[in-house]
Amino acid sequence: MGFPKDFLWGGAIAANQAEGAYLEDGKGLTTVDMIPHGEKRMFVKLGDMYPVEEIPGENYPSHEAIDFYHHYKEDIALFAEMGFKTFRTSIAWARIFPNGDESKPNEAGIAFYTDMFKECQKYGIEPLVTLCHFDVPMGLVRKYDSWKSREMIDCFTKYAKVCFEKFDGLVKYWLTFNEINILLHSPFSGAGISFQPGENREQVKYQAAHHELVASALATKIAHEINPNNKVGCMLAGGQFYPYSCDPNDVWLAMNKDRENLMFIDVQARGYYPSYSQRVFKEKDIHLDIHDGDLEILKQYPVDFISFSYYQSRCASANPKMGMTDGNVVKSVKNPYLQTSDWGWQIDPLGLRITLNALYDRYQKPLFIVENGLGAKDEIAEDGSISDDYRIDYLREHIKAMKDAIEDGVDLMGYTTWGCIDLVAASTGEMSKRYGFIYVDKDDQGQGTLERRKKKSFDWYKKVIESNGEKLSF
Repeated sequence: MGFPKDFLWGGAIAANQAEGAYLEDGKGLTTVDMIPHGEKRMFVKLGDMYPVEEIPGENYPSHEAIDFYHHYKEDIALFAEMGFKTFRTSIAWARIFPNGDESKPNEAGIAFYTDMFKECQKYGIEPLVTLCHFDVPMGLVRKYDSWKSREMIDCFTKYAKVCFEKFDGLVKYWLTFNEINILLHSPFSGAGISFQPGENREQVKYQAAHHELVASALATKIAHEINPNNKVGCMLAGGQFYPYSCDPNDVWLAMNKDRENLMFIDVQARGYYPSYSQRVFKEKDIHLDIHDGDLEILKQYPVDFISFSYYQSRCASANPKMGMTDGNVVKSVKNPYLQTSDWGWQIDPLGLRITLNALYDRYQKPLFIVENGLGAKDEIAEDGSISDDYRIDYLREHIKAMKDAIEDGVDLMGYTTWGCIDLVAASTGEMSKRYGFIYVDKDDQGQGTLERRKKKSFDWYKKVIESNGEKLSF
C-alpha cells in the first residue's frame, strides 16, 4: 500500500512570516508585527511585556519578511515547478479588517488574496488556508484585550464569513486557528494575550481558548452553510510525549502532557470538553464563563479533519533535575536516543508514525500533516549551489514514516512541508533558521536582495511528488 492517488503533496507558509508589506494597501498592525527579533522577543511572546508600540532600535522581521506580497507570482510558479498539489498559507486578518472590527472589509486585501488564489488555481494547486495564524489585529488587542474577551467571537466569525464568501470557488480547504494549543505556552504570539499583575494566568489562557473554540465551531457552521463542499479542519502543534522511563510517575506525567496538548482538539473534533478537563480546571482554579448555547454549538459543529504540525517528539520526566531541550516553547526533557537540529529540536521520524497512529486511533477523522521540516543553516557554495542533504535526509525519513502509518490504516489526506520557501522563523525571528526548498537572500538583520535560489532539495522534492512518494532517493 502506498500513498493515495489523490494525496495532497505541497508546502506551507504563513502570512506573518512571509508576506511583509505590513502596512501596505490598508493593512493594519497585527500581534506578530509587534514582536521584535532579539532579547526582548521571548518576553513579548510569553505575554510578560505588553507591546504598546514599536521599540526604537529593534528589528521587526515580519515588516518585510521575504516580501511574498510582491513576489507571490514567481514563488507560486516555483511551487508549481515542484509539482505542488496544494499550498498552505494564511490570510492576514488585518489585511481584510485592518482594526479587526470594521463594518466593511478592505477591498485591497480581498483583491490580493483573490489574485493569489487564482494564481494557485492557474497551476492546479489547491489552496489550504488558515484564517488565524498567530496574527490577531492589534486593534482588537487594544480594544478587547484580544481573546480574553467574548467580543472576539463575533469579530472572528464576521471575518471568517467574509473570507468564505469572497473566496468561494477558490478555496475549499480551511483551518480555523493555527496550533491552537500554543496559546498555553506562548500566549501573546499564540493569541494576543498579555497578562496583568495578579491575574490567574491559567484562567486567562483557558477562557481565551474557550472563546476560540466557540468561534471555530461557528466558523465551521458558516463555511458549510456557504458551500457544503468546504472542508474545515483544526490545527494542533503535535508530537507525542514519551515517558522518560518506565517509572509510573513518568508514564502518568507523559499522559497528562499529551492530554494538555490535545484538550482543545478533543473539543474541536469530538464536540465536547473531555472528562479529564474537569480535574484540570479544578487543580488550576479555572472557572470557565460558558454561556448558554456554547456547549451545544461545540457539539453541533465539529471539524471535518484534523491537521497538525510535527517537528519532534517530546519526553517527560517527574524528576525536576532532568535536562531540558533548547529552542521550543513546548518544553521537553532531552531524549538520549535522539539526535537534535542546530536549534536543539529532537529529530524523530518514528515519532511521526506514532503521532499519526495516536491521533487517528483517538479521533477516527482524516489527518493532514500541514507542517514538517528542518530548520538549518544553509551555505551557498562558490558555484552558487546549496547542497542541503541534511534536509533531504530529514524529510525522506519522515515521508517513510507517513507511508508506514498509511499502511497501519491511518487516513492521511496530505503533507505540506513547513517553509517550502525560506521565511522568518516563528520561534526565534531568524532568517538563518532556514526550512525551504528555495533560498531567499536575506539575513537576520533584514539585509539582502530577496533573490530566490533553488536548493538541492528542490529537485529532490519534485521527484518525490512526481512518483507519489515512491522515489525518495536523490
